[in-house]
Amino acid sequence: MTAMIAMIRKDLILYLNDKRALMLNLLMPIVLAAFFGSLFGGAAGSNSSKIEIGLVQQDSSVIGRKIGASLKADAALTVQELSLQEAQDKVRAGKLMVAVVIPAGFGDAAGQSLFQPGSKPELPVYYDPSQSTVLAMVKGLLTQHVMQGVTGEVMGGGSGSKYTEESLKRLDEVPASADKAALRDLLGSLKKFQERAAAKPEKSGGEGVSGGGGLSVPFTTKDEALSSGPKYNAYAHAFAGMGVQFILFMGIDLGIGILLARRMGIWNRLLAAPITMSQVLVSRALSGAMIAAGLMVAIFACAMLIFKVEITNVAGFALVVGGFALMTAAFGLLIAAFGKTPEAARGLAVFATLILVMLGGAWVPTFVFPAWMQQLTLVVPTRWAVDGLDAMTWRGLGMDVALQTAGVQLAFAALFGTLAIWRFRAQNR
Repeated sequence: MTAMIAMIRKDLILYLNDKRALMLNLLMPIVLAAFFGSLFGGAAGSNSSKIEIGLVQQDSSVIGRKIGASLKADAALTVQELSLQEAQDKVRAGKLMVAVVIPAGFGDAAGQSLFQPGSKPELPVYYDPSQSTVLAMVKGLLTQHVMQGVTGEVMGGGSGSKYTEESLKRLDEVPASADKAALRDLLGSLKKFQERAAAKPEKSGGEGVSGGGGLSVPFTTKDEALSSGPKYNAYAHAFAGMGVQFILFMGIDLGIGILLARRMGIWNRLLAAPITMSQVLVSRALSGAMIAAGLMVAIFACAMLIFKVEITNVAGFALVVGGFALMTAAFGLLIAAFGKTPEAARGLAVFATLILVMLGGAWVPTFVFPAWMQQLTLVVPTRWAVDGLDAMTWRGLGMDVALQTAGVQLAFAALFGTLAIWRFRAQNR
């Protein structure tokens, strides 16, 4: 036991004296986590970034102007009014995600087509091919503003009666049917409503008739984020993901260190001493787990101090970190056991680590994955590590989740460690 403690102490001193390793495994995850956290919304209560769009206002009609003004007033949008050429150039250059054109005559055409079948006027929309998700959001907002602008003017605006009369005239050209009769009744009632609304200012006393104001979206949403813990903090997930990634890279270094020791003959000298191979491997694994746990604690300490990340279950957090640290150390032993040379092992291990990190949700949360991939990633140890850290921070889940995620990681640690020891023993027979 004294020999093992001495070896663990030696490994810790060597690691702490390696400033380059400390910078890579401690500062890099903090920097990248801060970047990704701010990218995905930052801390609770911070202002979400607006969607920046270009607006080409070519229509001077009442409806066209209403649509443009409504877009500019939308709290979810930042609108730049541009010429057509400027808007197209900015979208081509990637300086603008989406540009909307309200062409000349659109307002009148939209008002006239509200009750008419057939072709409808078009709104040209230019967008960056890489921003298809933003395009869908902008089209949804655009539909809302166009409908409110068109129906508001047709139902209660000054030019509404003109559109109604034109619709009635065009209706005469349609073959007789039950639908035609019903639509004529509707338009006739609407015309009477518009006439009474227009005559309202001339009345003295009396109640008059409400001017309406047109149709609008018949509901609003009351958005309320729900979780068992504090308000969502994107930095919590970002620090979990980046911490897992860079600590796994530290595990690679642990394995490569064993291969280098074997190449230089240090491994044989250790085995010649009064210490067994199992003790050497266990001491390396324990020192690696201590370093991994210390790094994760330091990373989250920075997250708590600077980015207001909250750990809601300290005991559960310690369990998850401990399970992940042991899994990382066993992963390093596995690399050493199956790596033929340090160079070949490093390339393969880096590739395997990036796959584990990607599928584990360290870069992008797993809930955006397709359903089949979400099920597949349940066999990836990093998925449990990231989910466990999320559960102990912003999700605020209990010890049952901590025990589950830590248990799965310990199972992977046992599997990796068993394979590594078996391989080492086979090589030394």
